[in-house]
Amino acid sequence: MSTITTSIDKELFVKMVLSNWELQISRTNNLLGKLSDEELSTQTATGRNTGVYLLGHLAAVSDGMFTILGLGERHNPAMDEIFLRNPDNSGIEKPSIDELKQYWNKVNSSLLHQMTEISTDEWFNRHTAVPTEDFAKEPHRNKLNIVINRTNHLSYHLGQLAYLVTK
Repeated sequence: MSTITTSIDKELFVKMVLSNWELQISRTNNLLGKLSDEELSTQTATGRNTGVYLLGHLAAVSDGMFTILGLGERHNPAMDEIFLRNPDNSGIEKPSIDELKQYWNKVNSSLLHQMTEISTDEWFNRHTAVPTEDFAKEPHRNKLNIVINRTNHLSYHLGQLAYLVTK
């Protein structure tokens, strides 16, 4: 297996990862634009999460990327209690759909802007959730890998949200 060694190889790899992130955000935005508030309020399948919960969950996960990538403070860490630490049916009051859409858009717009400012080499540095000693042994636990992981996560939930579109 070949190792990424040249700056051109690294730049290409970073571009591929960030382009895929942007694509999944765009696909999610397009789907959210098609879904009514009523559709978003329904479960993706019997006994599963609602679209509202998934929207809040995805926004909270994106928001968490600010700190793990070392980009600064989160926009609304209080959303973790609702959308990351508790299930959909917890009884905890959720923000309105309009508030969640605004949160989603603000977080991802700001995140994308800041991600484009990260240098190619910096993408291959450790993220804040991995200790220095562990990173020395596992250099794949870098910032770029976080984006790959979160893109896969987003894609998974986008597939669930697609079930909410009524024909």
